[in-house]
Amino acid sequence: MTPKTSSPTIEAYLSREDKWRELKYKLREIILSCGLIEEYKWYKPCYNAGGENILLIHGFKDFYAILFLKGALLKDPKGILVSQTENTQSTRQIRFASLQEIEQQVDTIKEYIKEAIAIDKAGLKVAMKTTSQFNMPEEFKEKLAESPELSVAFEALTPGRQRGYLLYFSAAKQSKTRQERVEKYIPQILNGKGLDD
Repeated sequence: MTPKTSSPTIEAYLSREDKWRELKYKLREIILSCGLIEEYKWYKPCYNAGGENILLIHGFKDFYAILFLKGALLKDPKGILVSQTENTQSTRQIRFASLQEIEQQVDTIKEYIKEAIAIDKAGLKVAMKTTSQFNMPEEFKEKLAESPELSVAFEALTPGRQRGYLLYFSAAKQSKTRQERVEKYIPQILNGKGLDD
């Protein structure tokens, strides 16, 4: 099927000589047969319906995947959806290691895509965790208790920036590393900046 919209950037991405080349083209064919429109976003082919992003395709070292942006809302009767990390809230992937795996699941892939489109058309939203539901490491709690200025500055950050810090601080396995991370980013928090600002 000819894409409804395409670009030289998408063509360059798809035609790149890598181990996923055949998988990219096969997934594109399946996705476009479901009526989605192709665009290039986030350095990947992204597919939308009515201007709303539904899914994208992307590769990793050991697999190539369809990433459903509201995948947490899919029913997943085949049990094939994977959460990228334990902190992923909305997106889910279907992963493929070979062209044969895709060819064996064409009907299933189409069912999941059609359900994702229906979820979006219905206006359903993923219920995201609030900042207070994220783990706050003891090392950071102590610093907040010691410094009212730091506590006020942290509370003034956007919820996304707060979560970014909490995830980054919590990801360290050792207390010493968590302490070092907290110390390093105190000035940035006090300046009202997020982790990557």
